[in-house]
Amino acid sequence: MKLEELINKTCLIGVTYVDTNGDTLKQAQYAGTVIEVDAEEGIKVKLMAIEGLTKEAPNFHLPPSLDAWFIAPEGHFKNAEHKIDIENPDYFVTWDVVKKKDDTEEGQQEWWEWHPRAVSPSVN
Repeated sequence: MKLEELINKTCLIGVTYVDTNGDTLKQAQYAGTVIEVDAEEGIKVKLMAIEGLTKEAPNFHLPPSLDAWFIAPEGHFKNAEHKIDIENPDYFVTWDVVKKKDDTEEGQQEWWEWHPRAVSPSVN
């Protein structure tokens, strides 16, 4: 697969934020359609509009690696907490975002690294 092949494909994105000790800080889910790809800038996903909000849905940026992209099985995927409701997405995308420093002073840059989950997610 090539980055360009992702244009106009739908995806369900899972992101796990991890502290420097390897403990999960939070998990988030997003769903949307790939609108732009660039080998250096990454993959831009237009998130699904959330019912009841008047603002335009934001874009979500992912690293340009395809290691975290897996063909999704058919199905209707809902997550009330994250307001996800998507039917038959093209791909599942899973990333760990790892904090690199604990001692960042307020107002200072925090450093995070994106690590693709290279194992296809399981669906219950």
